[in-house]
Parts: sequence; C-alpha cells; structure tokens
Amino acid sequence: MNLGYARVSTQDQNTDRQIDQLKASGCERIFEEKITGTKKDRPELDRILDMLRPGDTLIVCELTRLSRTTKDLFLICEVIESKGANIKSLKESWIDTTTPQGKLMFTIFAGISQFERDLISQRTKEGLHAARARGKKGGRKPKDSKDIVLALKMYDSQKHSISEICKASGISKTTLYRYIDNRVNL
Repeated sequence: MNLGYARVSTQDQNTDRQIDQLKASGCERIFEEKITGTKKDRPELDRILDMLRPGDTLIVCELTRLSRTTKDLFLICEVIESKGANIKSLKESWIDTTTPQGKLMFTIFAGISQFERDLISQRTKEGLHAARARGKKGGRKPKDSKDIVLALKMYDSQKHSISEICKASGISKTTLYRYIDNRVNL
C-alpha cells in the first residue's frame, strides 16, 4: 500500500499542493498535519509509522516534510526499514528504497550518518579521558548534605508529600528516592 504524508509548519499554511502530488503518485491513504517539523511529537506521523506493514511505501513530497534534521530523518527511516516498508521522496529521487539505486544511495547516506555518530562518540570519550588525566571529575556536583538531611527528616515524619519535600529541599524525586533506598551516612 502506498501511504502519503503531508505536513506544513503552521495553521495558516495548507497542504493542498502536497496532497495533489501524493494523490498523483498513487497514494491510497494520505495523512496530513499542521505542526513544525522540529517537534518530535507529530501524531499523524506516529500513526502512519505504526500502520506500516512489510511492502508498504511511505511517500513524501520532499524530505523536509518528514524531518528537519538528518539525525531525525535517519531515525524515521530506520523505523520504516525495521517494518519492512520503503520510503520514497518525490523531490529527492535518490531516496526511493523501492529501487536498487535508491537502496544503494540510502545505504551510503546511512553509513555516513553512522560514521558521524561514531566520530562524535569517539571525540567525547577522548575528551573525558583527557579531562580525567588532568584531575577533572565529570558529572553533577553532589547535593548539599543539609538538603538531603532535611528531605529525609521530612520524609520520615510522614507529614509531607513527596512534591512538598522536593520543593522544600530543592532535590529531585529521583535523588530523594535514591537516598531513601540507600540511607547513606551524611
């Protein structure tokens, strides 16, 4: 099944041009939404990704309708590929995984993207190692023991809610629960 996805960034814009192109390309069902492409939460995109079955093709007029960042694009494409479906862009003909040439081009770009992620990871590890060699210690600074003692006393009194304790002591729920579970000596 050919499924189309049309998106515009604001309520003032319309998807008519995209819908016409998607219909002309043979889309049997079209999903559309008016939401910025920088948001991760795009309900119609999530619906279409959930619907995809092996052999289906997700068609977009151009890649910017699907994603605004390369990283996000590759994440979306990985989801599509994991479902055994294909992706096709009407504007960028190199992304058409229904053809051998399109699969090759996508594989090359996916490889470059993975290479970039690996380089970032390697540089981060090297930077942390260099900082440790100079005596620097990473991570957050530990919470003030006075705040933790206050939070534990309030918790033990059973007169305060967790949110009241967190607000009064300035520590997060996660930190509070960690200290409750471990009851470290302060």
